Amino acid sequence: MTEAAYNALFLCTGNSARSQMAEALLNAMSKGRIHAYSAGSHPTAHVQPLAAQLIADLGMPTHTLRTKSWDEFAQPGAPVMNFVITVCDDAAGEICPVWPGHPAMAHWGVPDPARTPDDPQAFKNAWQILRRRVELLLALPLGKLDQLALEQQLHKIAQQTPHS
Repeated sequence: MTEAAYNALFLCTGNSARSQMAEALLNAMSKGRIHAYSAGSHPTAHVQPLAAQLIADLGMPTHTLRTKSWDEFAQPGAPVMNFVITVCDDAAGEICPVWPGHPAMAHWGVPDPARTPDDPQAFKNAWQILRRRVELLLALPLGKLDQLALEQQLHKIAQQTPHS
C-alpha cells in the first residue's frame, strides 16, 4: 500500500447511527487520505435524527447521508476497500459478503445509541469513542504496514476509548 487514498467501509446492522458517524468522522478528519463509506446488513429506512444532527452540529455535511446495504459494496464496480470495520456486535457476528481486494478486517464495537433514540448523550458517547479510534487510525503509517500488521493495528485500536 502507498500513502495514496485508501477506502474504508464501516458496517453496522441498520446503518443508521454508528456507521454513519464513523463515515462522516473519517471523511472529515482524513482530508482525502481515506475515503470512508458505511453500510448495513439490514439497513433501516433512515439515518437516526440525532446522529444526523450531531454530524451537522460539528460542521460536517449531511446532504449525502443515506442508509445503504452492504451488498452495494460487494458488487462489481464498487470501490475496492482497504479495510472493513464493523462497529456493532450484531454485524460482526454475521457472514459478510466477500469483499473485492481482501481488505483488512476489524471489529470496533460501540454501544448502540439507536437503542435510546431520544438520548443525545448516547449519541455523543458513541461519537467520542469513534472519534478517538479514527484519530488512532489516521496516526498509522498506512504505507508502511502490510496486511497482517494493518489488521493487528486495527484490532488494537478497537480497545481504545476516548480516555485511553
